[in-house]
Amino acid sequence: MKHFNAMRAACIFCLAIVLSSVAAAQSIADAQAIDNVIHSKTDVWGEAALNRPEGPTYEYFSKLLPPLRYVEAPFRVYPIVLSAPGAANKTRLLSDGSAINALARQPNWVGEGGIPVTFRVGKQRERFGSDLGRLVGPKYAQGWLPIVQMQYRSGDAVYSEESFADVDPALAEKGVAHVRFSLVRGTDAKIEAQIEGTAMLVVDGKSLRNEEKKVVASFGDGWEFNRARNCLVAWLKPGESVTLTVYTIPSDQAVDASTYRQRIDACAKRWEELIASGTTIDVPEPMVNNAWRAALAGSYELLAGDEIRYSQGNQYGRLYIGEGGDATRTFALYGHCADATRMMTPLFIYTRKNLEFHQAAFKLQMMCHLYRLCRDRTWMNAHRELWEKELNVILNGREASTGLLPREKYCGDIDTMVYSLNSNSNCWRALRDMSYVLGDMGDAAQSDKLAKIAADYRKTILAALDKAIQRNISPPFVPIALSGEEKAYDMIPAQRMGGYWNIMINYVLGSGVFPAQSQTAGDVLHYLQEHGGIMMGMLKTHEQDKWFYQDDEKINDLYGMRYALTLLERDEADRALVSFYGKLAQGFTRDTFICCEGSDIMPLNAFGRIMYMPPNSAGNSNYLQQLRYLLVQDYDLDDDGTPDTLRLAFATPRGWLKDGGRISVQRAPTAFGEVSFVIESDLSKGTIHGDVTLPDRTPPKKVLLRLRLPAGHVLKSARVNAHDVNLIDGQTIDLSGMTGKVIIEAKAGQ
Repeated sequence: MKHFNAMRAACIFCLAIVLSSVAAAQSIADAQAIDNVIHSKTDVWGEAALNRPEGPTYEYFSKLLPPLRYVEAPFRVYPIVLSAPGAANKTRLLSDGSAINALARQPNWVGEGGIPVTFRVGKQRERFGSDLGRLVGPKYAQGWLPIVQMQYRSGDAVYSEESFADVDPALAEKGVAHVRFSLVRGTDAKIEAQIEGTAMLVVDGKSLRNEEKKVVASFGDGWEFNRARNCLVAWLKPGESVTLTVYTIPSDQAVDASTYRQRIDACAKRWEELIASGTTIDVPEPMVNNAWRAALAGSYELLAGDEIRYSQGNQYGRLYIGEGGDATRTFALYGHCADATRMMTPLFIYTRKNLEFHQAAFKLQMMCHLYRLCRDRTWMNAHRELWEKELNVILNGREASTGLLPREKYCGDIDTMVYSLNSNSNCWRALRDMSYVLGDMGDAAQSDKLAKIAADYRKTILAALDKAIQRNISPPFVPIALSGEEKAYDMIPAQRMGGYWNIMINYVLGSGVFPAQSQTAGDVLHYLQEHGGIMMGMLKTHEQDKWFYQDDEKINDLYGMRYALTLLERDEADRALVSFYGKLAQGFTRDTFICCEGSDIMPLNAFGRIMYMPPNSAGNSNYLQQLRYLLVQDYDLDDDGTPDTLRLAFATPRGWLKDGGRISVQRAPTAFGEVSFVIESDLSKGTIHGDVTLPDRTPPKKVLLRLRLPAGHVLKSARVNAHDVNLIDGQTIDLSGMTGKVIIEAKAGQ
């Protein structure tokens, strides 16, 4: 395993500084244009992307706004969580490289840990990264590994910094992180690492101990300790390095700094093996490949034991059932079934008052989805008491007079009690899903009972909805409150309740109570698109007091996942790609792929925009599930509760099959079993080759493979296992009824 060296040539460093500053300045120059886009009822940039010859792309969306960078804490820049997979204690590195375990000391940043260590450079003791115009990075090693690299210029010196969390179980338990500083260029260069605190630290060999004789930091050669300032100081010559180990939880034992190379190699190996053990995706767009690996690793970093946390080091460092359920499903969708299964138990135990029906719905849906993907009956049998309790919440909860569930909170943040379309539609979906699962497990009597209850319940919900829909506007408005309290929002994010409706209606879309292809689903999508609900394919959300955000309207991309997934099920591939690339370009930080619950649209300055409470596991799931369903779609298209259709490569960007393009998906779990495929393009010779291994556990009724070619190219013919087949819609090949390995040879032309 090679060592990841953060050094870059000085000329490349300087060029990167110039280019990034110019790009940032160009982005911020059109503030009025950005404001016009913000207050438009339509997705101006999204529609423009659809009309481009190449369609939506990362490059297009990435140039529209400066990146996510700032938070509302005193340290200003976003923190990067560093953790071994699933470790309980975690380290935070500021994304400008200036500190480890910096403390915001604000009520909404509860859960912070560790002793802050601040890094300064040069004789003037400038904070590392304090001038973003002289910072390159942060970036991940190999584009995705949670080994953070950056460079900073101070005076005539250029310093590099490399940081990562130790994956050794004993050290991971203490939240241990290692930092290496190197001098890339310059002379008489100085590094300082100042440990905050009133207690005087004591040097013990190559470690610093607190008053309890616990190690808070250990260091290698080249450092000297200034006891009066609790500060380590090093003077470097070009090519020299110093290493430092920081303990979030003080330890009895110190790490030997000479083992840095072994530890970084062990870190890389652990992450590479973990991510490769599940589904692997490889497409001709490195940014996409880096993003899915980094986002999945980032969610593992937010896992604490068996608990998949919404965030870390802030008020969201806890469980939430809707968001946590999405993250858990994502682990399973990417082939990490054992880990996903153990995450379910804490989520089933979790509860919030006055959201009991919402919680029961999403707990059961999560469990049923994992069962379909993983077919693990062990957890189901061992935890029957947990899931039967939630099932009974629904079965015993409906009112005799209305057939609906009683009033429940509109959502977690809105205490208004309503007859909720969200709670009812998702509880219906939970009952239907449970009917399928229990039938598959051999409980035919209970399965039939639930199927009948669910069918009757759905009719009741749709009848109530039919009365509640407001048809005096176009498209019709579908409210969450079935009890008449909610009126249409002309500009969805212009008021607080409109923003919450935008979030909750997505949960309704995902329930399938009205199918994706239905007129009602179409009305909801069009209402979002025509009343200010969407920007760059992501959700826009509501006004806030300007105690945090600087503008009234914001992006809340994580809750837009079901909007994008509904578009994919409706086979609106290009519009779904607006959401996919909008999220990739403007819903993640650049090169570190960290997301948040919400962000300002208007930039704070030329270097970036404000984001709220990063990182975010549900935001990771937004991107990861979109990518999965671009490539692999397992659907119940006849709406009978049983999956029947497998669609492969149905919504891939057309550029992925340009000449020389290769798309690979390996070991992807589906409702039918694992599927793998490779598609290779040789357009210069007019051929496309496909190699598909179809699932055999529960063969689907219909299997379709689509070859979306670049503009100007069309499929002429196709052969499957050496037999001619007809093309559907000029780009889709029917593989229904086939099993095992299937070979496709297609001819293309212009």
